[in-house]
Amino acid sequence: MAHTFLSLLVLLLTIFTLNPTVKCASRVRAYVEQQCRPTLYTNLCIRTLLPFVSKSNAPNPEQLTRISLTTCLIKARLTKAYVNTVAKEFNKTKNARYYEAVTDCLSQINDGVNQITQSLKEQKRMAHDAEKYFSWHESNVQTWVSTALTDVTTCLDRISDKAIGGKEKGRIKARVLNVKHLASNALALFNRFASRHRGSRRVKTP
Repeated sequence: MAHTFLSLLVLLLTIFTLNPTVKCASRVRAYVEQQCRPTLYTNLCIRTLLPFVSKSNAPNPEQLTRISLTTCLIKARLTKAYVNTVAKEFNKTKNARYYEAVTDCLSQINDGVNQITQSLKEQKRMAHDAEKYFSWHESNVQTWVSTALTDVTTCLDRISDKAIGGKEKGRIKARVLNVKHLASNALALFNRFASRHRGSRRVKTP
């Protein structure tokens, strides 16, 4: 798992080798805010992207989408590890009701991790194939991220009401909600990128 996290962090750092420049420091945040306008959780989007934007480094919309998806995946995997630890504790204490609810939630998170992983791979293939299969890749990314959103929502449903109580419920909910919000933002950023890309193609078409 440590190797996987390292690989994801390396991906974040290597996304931006040759990028255009944001000339004024005061424009850096404005640039990020502009990119985050389509998202539901704007402040979270800004906090996610801002560390990767500087006066000398302005990732384009495609790269920002990849940053957002990668961050979501890292958080999802950390959440999965935490929920797995909680499930093991409930199993040890033989709390069958809590254990069942948490393992159901864990199964959904695991599915969500797989979906986000697939969406990242698909975006890489999109960049590699350029225009050839753009619409196909676009549809796949949208489907997988949307499914991940459904998965984490289902996880939250599993631990809602009286299915699980105590402090662990709040901790799990906070982590899963963060993943859900990150996935929502990533999907919004991707849709914005894809829409603008299609628009630019129409402009270029004779």
